[in-house]
Amino acid sequence: MFQYRHVSWWYWLATVPLLVMGLMGRNEAFYWAMALTVAQWIHFTLRDRSLTSFPVQVRMGYLGLLMLGQWDPFHFIYYIQLAGTSAMVLFGYCPLARFMSLMPWNRREPFSRSLVIRTILAPPTRGSILQGLPPEPARSA
Repeated sequence: MFQYRHVSWWYWLATVPLLVMGLMGRNEAFYWAMALTVAQWIHFTLRDRSLTSFPVQVRMGYLGLLMLGQWDPFHFIYYIQLAGTSAMVLFGYCPLARFMSLMPWNRREPFSRSLVIRTILAPPTRGSILQGLPPEPARSA
């Protein structure tokens, strides 16, 4: 039924129902989603042997958003996370990874409107969005 998927896809798939349950009023599901994200964080930290690898950064950002959503004014973040995590599971498009790729320590070119547009519109890619971005178009003189 399922073709081979990378372990990270299975982590995200397991996170989706936890977000749904949390949004349906089972607040403890958000804590389970946090625990699962911590497990992912540990897994990818050990795999990459780095606290600064891109997959580790994405998990830390995701965990931070989960924790921020516990504060009532930011509860809406869970809806955004559900949409983004669902997009990751269904289409391989991770909005958080794309946002993280725009951080100064992750990009190799100056921040620009063109970079943001290319980052948002780049098709889903296997692996990291950092390697999947199309190059900046050449400018005519």
